[in-house]
Amino acid sequence: MKQKRQIGVLLVLVLIAAFVWLMNFRGKPVTADAGPSIQDDPVLAVENPHPRIEDINRAAKTEYKSSGRNIFSYTAQAPASVAHQPGPAIVPPKNSCGIESGPCPEPLPPPLVLPPNIKFFGFGGPNGTSRRAFFHDSNGDEVYVVAEGEVLLKRFRILRIGNASLDFEEISSGRTGTAALVEDQTGAPSQ
Repeated sequence: MKQKRQIGVLLVLVLIAAFVWLMNFRGKPVTADAGPSIQDDPVLAVENPHPRIEDINRAAKTEYKSSGRNIFSYTAQAPASVAHQPGPAIVPPKNSCGIESGPCPEPLPPPLVLPPNIKFFGFGGPNGTSRRAFFHDSNGDEVYVVAEGEVLLKRFRILRIGNASLDFEEISSGRTGTAALVEDQTGAPSQ
């Protein structure tokens, strides 16, 4: 009995769905857009759709006359109507730096070096790993072992350790410098 009731409810729902579907689409054409159809648009009024040959010929014969302005530059130039008359050459006075105009350029900062008490005296490391540099502090007789990418004295980052020198960067300023390998008393580099 329960199954017969379910089949009856299903048939009633199918009949209701069919009735609603027929009522919605009866007498109306189905279109993809909801806007007005093309048939409702008025035809554009064009006097003569053919190209006007006389206007094309006149435009082709036109010659470009420059106004003297560079069209590729944003800065405005002096008008061409002002005649430039050559006069005596005016030599601007040189400033204390020896250049003709403008402020003196700032001097280059001194090259970056390690503190005088820190000496790069060797390098080493197991095979397949990054190199380690050995530094000696002459004031406190301490030895620092620093790998590439690590920081020395909370101030210098070791960038590259080579056979005869190492490159480092001052963290606060971003400037880079080079320190040479210090040789021992016999003249041979220590490793």
